[in-house]
Formats: sequence, C-alpha cells, structure tokens
Amino acid sequence: MFYLRWIICVLMIMLSITPAFCNELIIFAGAAGKPPTEEAAKVFERTTGIKVSLIFGGSGFVLSQMALTKKGDLYFPGSSDYMEIAKKKGLVLSDTEQYVVYLVPAINVQKGNPKQIKTLKDLTRPGLKVAIANPEGVCVGVYAVEIIEKNLNMQEKTALKNNIMNYTESCEKTATAISLKAVDAVIGWGVFQYWDPQRIETIPLKKEEIVRIGYIPIAISKFTSDRQRAQKFIDFILSDEGRAIFKKYKYFMSPQEASSWIGEKKPVGGEYIVPRLWIKR
Repeated sequence: MFYLRWIICVLMIMLSITPAFCNELIIFAGAAGKPPTEEAAKVFERTTGIKVSLIFGGSGFVLSQMALTKKGDLYFPGSSDYMEIAKKKGLVLSDTEQYVVYLVPAINVQKGNPKQIKTLKDLTRPGLKVAIANPEGVCVGVYAVEIIEKNLNMQEKTALKNNIMNYTESCEKTATAISLKAVDAVIGWGVFQYWDPQRIETIPLKKEEIVRIGYIPIAISKFTSDRQRAQKFIDFILSDEGRAIFKKYKYFMSPQEASSWIGEKKPVGGEYIVPRLWIKR
C-alpha cells in the first residue's frame, strides 16, 4: 500500500500539489526494537504531525527490501552486523549513523521455566523443542549461531541442531514462538521477557558464553526524499523522551549497563560472518 501512496505522492508533487500523506517517513526496521519503536513512532507523529510508516522484519530481509524498492527514509536494524552491510553497499548515509540502545543475547523460555533450562548446553537435551532466528537475515539469529559455534563441540552442536524446530523470520517471531508455547526455548535477546512478561522468562547465558554486546543503530537511507525530516526522527529517538520509551522495555542505555548485566566487559557491535553450513540448510 505504501508503494502506491509513494507513487501518487510523487505525481502530485510534480503537479505542485502536496497531499498530507506526502509528509511521511518510511522506516525499514529490524524487529529487535519493535515494541518501543512502535510506541516512539506514535509519540513522534503526535508531536510533529509527520506520519511514520514502519516496515518491520529481519534486519537483512528489510535491507534487501529497501534496496530492491529504492525507497525509504531510515534504516533501523537490530544489530551492527546489518548496518555494516548497509554501509558497505552504500545504502545508508554513513555519517548519519547513531547508536540508540544496547542488547545482550540470552536464552528465553516459557514463564516458570517448566523444562528447567539453566544453561546453553541444556538446549542439547533430547526431546527439547528449540527455535533460533534465521541467521541468513535476522540479527538475533546471527548472534545465536555465533554463540553456538563458540561454545559447543561438534557433538553438542549436532544435538542442538536436531532440537531446532523452526528458524524464525524475525526477532518478533522468535519471541512469539515462546509466547505461543510452540517451543521450549529460543536463543534471543534478554529484553524479550519485557515484551511479554506474562509468558516469557529470560535465562542469562554464562558470561563466558557471550561473545559480544549488540546495539541497535539508525541511519538515514540514501533513498530518502527529505533528509531533514528523517533527521528529526533520529533526534527524537535520541532525546530523553525517546530514550525513556526504550528504557521502559529494559533496553540498555549504554555498553556499561549491558556489561554490568553480563558481569563482564565484552566487545560491542562488530560483524559476524555466519558459516555457510548454517545458511544452506
């Protein structure tokens, strides 16, 4: 629908007519920040009068969508991995990139932890139902594979892969797999618990199992029709009001906060190349 509106908008502007819906931001966003981003967009719309259209999905998948359609004002992925790809491909204006909040990977289980899952190696137990996000296009799936590859031996990796019931298409669908009790556990983000506190519980990974701290960056797309308008959204997200929305959902506001939760200082951001055997299933 937004593609049709965009075409109409361009045609009307060519005729020197500016319809109200042309005053619109299109944001391609990873679902790692979906609940607070939706809330922030509503506040931004109310205070500025600028409509925000959010296109959520796996960070790699929405980046491909933005590149294919050559549309969009902002790219707001769930991790540094896909922002690095976007910068290398020249799909964003690198000098506009800002870090918004920070994330730590964890194990997420059903509320009450009925399967008594306490460690990463517990996910290798026979009969357990596990899900991870698709590492081909979802940030938390990339982190999951990195953690599995670093911490488990070949036999343990095989056992865990045998337990994987689903490779979900986004962070949102990874969390939903727990909410709906479709699986016993996922390797997700610690904040999933605060997306659905009645049904999701977070089990922290051991500090030595965590490879790095993630962060959610934002940058203006090379395809933007109004750089100044796009910058307004970035400024709002980074303002005290915008940050308070993310803080409400327990996102970390600094690497120091994230390190404190882990119990050890870890590298921040970076890029992990997923082994081919995880891509070609």
